[in-house]
Amino acid sequence: MTTQPDSIHDSVKEFYANRARSGSSCCGSSKANLLYPEDLTTSLPDDIANFSLGCGNPFSVADMQPGETVLDLGSGGGLDCFLAAKQVGESGRVIGVDMTPEMLQRARTSAVRMGVKNVEFREGYLESLPVEADSIDVVISNCVINLSPDKPKVFREIYRVLKPGGRVAVSDTVTNGPLPDSMKKDIEAWGACVAGALDVSEYATGLIEAGFREVKVQPKDESGSAGASEPMVFSAIITARK
Repeated sequence: MTTQPDSIHDSVKEFYANRARSGSSCCGSSKANLLYPEDLTTSLPDDIANFSLGCGNPFSVADMQPGETVLDLGSGGGLDCFLAAKQVGESGRVIGVDMTPEMLQRARTSAVRMGVKNVEFREGYLESLPVEADSIDVVISNCVINLSPDKPKVFREIYRVLKPGGRVAVSDTVTNGPLPDSMKKDIEAWGACVAGALDVSEYATGLIEAGFREVKVQPKDESGSAGASEPMVFSAIITARK
């Protein structure tokens, strides 16, 4: 693959800056967020609850507890951070990291508007997280790790920032076979969460090589059938423990 990491970062950043400016979701034209149970988002303003750029529900496996510290990779407009903040309570803490200034501005404005005190948003890349080592209980992410041009580095960074025994609860796009090189080189397909998707086994191996145990990559639904005649991209829930 010849696409340069900087080109991928720049393209993805512009793609999501446009989403932040337009307020458009990745989940179609529906006014309701179909990724999460309604009772999870009902207390949030509609424009925050329904601005979703994810592909699944990491909260279904995160098992957040009061007082925990949560890190959201690619926090976007802040939705998952605000949901996590409710689950960890006032004694807990949530950090969102995103590389797109327009997304960070949107998230910070929403936090002030709602009076959320236990969330902060930091600018940075997943390959070099602005987070202290051994400081996080749970790492979540929703359809973002696939956007990184250097996923082994992301996996090592996740391992670094997690406390011993800390856990990963991620929703992401994966494949059931290698994608064509032409697609991997399509810069627009990177922003659309397609070109950067890893094969299921490659994703699991990457986490194991970074030091994780209890690694599981489970298709979100039957769309990830191993019997597909051609490689396809689908959503999966990924869990692991340090």
